[in-house]
Amino acid sequence: MDTTMIDDAVRRVLEQPRPLPIVQAGDPVLRRRAEDVPADVDRGLLSELIAAMRESMHAAPGVGLAAPQVGLGLRLAVLEDPAGLPGDVADARDRRPLPFTVIINPEYRQVGHDTATWYEGCLSIAGWQAATERAVTVELRCLDEDFAPVVERFTGWQARIVQHETDHLAGTLYVDKAILRSLSDNSSYTQRWSGADLQQARNQLGF
Repeated sequence: MDTTMIDDAVRRVLEQPRPLPIVQAGDPVLRRRAEDVPADVDRGLLSELIAAMRESMHAAPGVGLAAPQVGLGLRLAVLEDPAGLPGDVADARDRRPLPFTVIINPEYRQVGHDTATWYEGCLSIAGWQAATERAVTVELRCLDEDFAPVVERFTGWQARIVQHETDHLAGTLYVDKAILRSLSDNSSYTQRWSGADLQQARNQLGF
């Protein structure tokens, strides 16, 4: 897709009511590898898209939103996590606040061998969560909203968010990596499995 076509696609997305509707699983846009955001994209449109995605992420609410989730096959995502959890849960998950971050054309690699398994969900699979193993530490390479190169390491829950949103841009949903025996609707997750210890869920659900 050339830049003119990309600009037109962004305009079409921005013509929708706000907050932007979030595409649900089953839509092919979530299963295709997104295209790189070109350096000559209309920067005004890009800024408007980023603002609209941030608004939609907050409204959902969520801690990350990738462009395919608003129907746009571009390698762009926004991240932000206030991390407002009880102290014991936040400590167990290594969940710390993540300031608003824009990642363009990102790639990540695992650093070290440590992994952690926790429940996670997705705005494009509304109402469900499942335990998913992720790398504890990743190195992210991307461009920021000004197209400046970024190389940064993330750990804990911040690394989980980076992996989840970057995976979206390759057409991968978290359920592709999840332990499906753990699958729980949001109500069951909140009542039973949202604490600091995953072992109870492992014992009772058999995963």
